[in-house]
Amino acid sequence: MAAALKLISHKLCPYVQRAVIALTEKGVEFERIDIDLSNKPDWFLAISPLGKTPVLLVGDTAIFESAVILEYLEETQPRPLHPANPLVRAEHRGWIEFGSAVLNDIAGFYAAKDEATFEAKATQLEARFARLEARGAASPWFGGAEFSLVDAVFGPVFRYFDVFDEIADFGILAGKPNIARWRKHLAERASVRNAVRADYPALLRDFIDRRNSWLSSLQARAAA
Repeated sequence: MAAALKLISHKLCPYVQRAVIALTEKGVEFERIDIDLSNKPDWFLAISPLGKTPVLLVGDTAIFESAVILEYLEETQPRPLHPANPLVRAEHRGWIEFGSAVLNDIAGFYAAKDEATFEAKATQLEARFARLEARGAASPWFGGAEFSLVDAVFGPVFRYFDVFDEIADFGILAGKPNIARWRKHLAERASVRNAVRADYPALLRDFIDRRNSWLSSLQARAAA
């Protein structure tokens, strides 16, 4: 009998969303347990050496770091999300790392305290997406007809922009038709759409408010 899977989660964490999307695409049953990262339970700290989500509990064994969780699921669960070709699979792994770099840039974007830093972060993000656009994303998914782990990684990335776009048009994704098409397909995918709760946009807006950042002030101005 297979060990029960429990995914230790945070409601906003994009790295958790990757795991949820992969588990959903594979049709794997799991229990999702949300925690408050600002008040981490002792039991969570005992199983998460880095104090971060996600953590996948496989029976009594804790697997941490989203990339490791995704690879474990590829090795143990049905419906592979990596390409079969080793060279293409290696390319996809590289773009997954690129997706993590984009998430780091997004964190710098929403946390920037002044306009100059904010604009620099926006420029950096635009350059990242220009690089992604130039790669020429296939259709409907990153690699073509089959949904892959790269798609699972970028679904949560574009979800941020659903809220950012309500604040202002920062031009980060402008003039990028490949990305626009890909973003639309991802937004319509059930596994991506259902990887967060219905109140995710409100939770993200509240999170931005509490950053006391330049984006926080722009959001407050847009809501006034």
